[in-house]
Amino acid sequence: MANYTLIGGDQKQYGPVTDEQLRQWIFDGRLNPQSQVKAESDAEWRPLSAFPEFAAALAARSAARGAPPPVPSAAPPLPAKTSGLAITSLVLGILGLPTCGLTTPFGLILGVVALAKAKGGRGVALAGVIVSAVFLLMIPIFAALLLPAFAAARQKAQAINCVNSQHMLVLAIKMYSGDNTNHFPPAATWCDAIKTDVGSETAFKCVAANSSSRCDYAFNAKLDGMAEAKVAPDTVMLFESDGGWNANGGRELMIGQSRHARLFVVALADGSVQQLRESQLNTLRWDP
Repeated sequence: MANYTLIGGDQKQYGPVTDEQLRQWIFDGRLNPQSQVKAESDAEWRPLSAFPEFAAALAARSAARGAPPPVPSAAPPLPAKTSGLAITSLVLGILGLPTCGLTTPFGLILGVVALAKAKGGRGVALAGVIVSAVFLLMIPIFAALLLPAFAAARQKAQAINCVNSQHMLVLAIKMYSGDNTNHFPPAATWCDAIKTDVGSETAFKCVAANSSSRCDYAFNAKLDGMAEAKVAPDTVMLFESDGGWNANGGRELMIGQSRHARLFVVALADGSVQQLRESQLNTLRWDP
């Protein structure tokens, strides 16, 4: 049986007394839940309500006096959960920067849905809507910045394709020359003369040309049937032209406007293929 010491209403200490005596005093109204009590094993004073062994006696005293039993304090409300749609909306909105705005329409839609449905996480949903909307409005700016770069890259790729085509034609002309005592083909029928050595007529076409003709290049007419040894290596042999199949001639047949971002593709008698600017065309050699 435990013994207790208590402080009375006169602020004097009493005890030790037994737990049974304390219960009797609680029932007699001499003690209340705030009365200071210390058990033999305690080092500090505590209110009587802090002792579980007297909870029943205190409740019985309250019931006897007609007072309702103490109501336990309500648990703090749980924080509202953030909607998964709201989080996804914000993530898609942020991803709009590295994806050039591709994910922002989806982020905007999910953000609006999250705002309409979610009880919690409205701040995240609103942030997703705002970020997505901002990047969505920036799509035209991204397009304005990127389209010129895409166009330049496309033109560069087409120029490389044109260079490769002329390389194939030059190789076929060299093969023809090797089979014909080292003489260039007749200018009037040069396409027909090398067609079998080219293999595919796609080599006669430039991907950047808009013509529907079979050939987008012309042969320097001054090399007509000439021996390779008598031709200066830097003489023009092939050049871009809209003349069509078996087109041959000189500078007058060259295209007037570049197909490849201000570059003109020209093949020389030594077999090299060059990309030249318009200002360099006047330096070309047309006479063997």
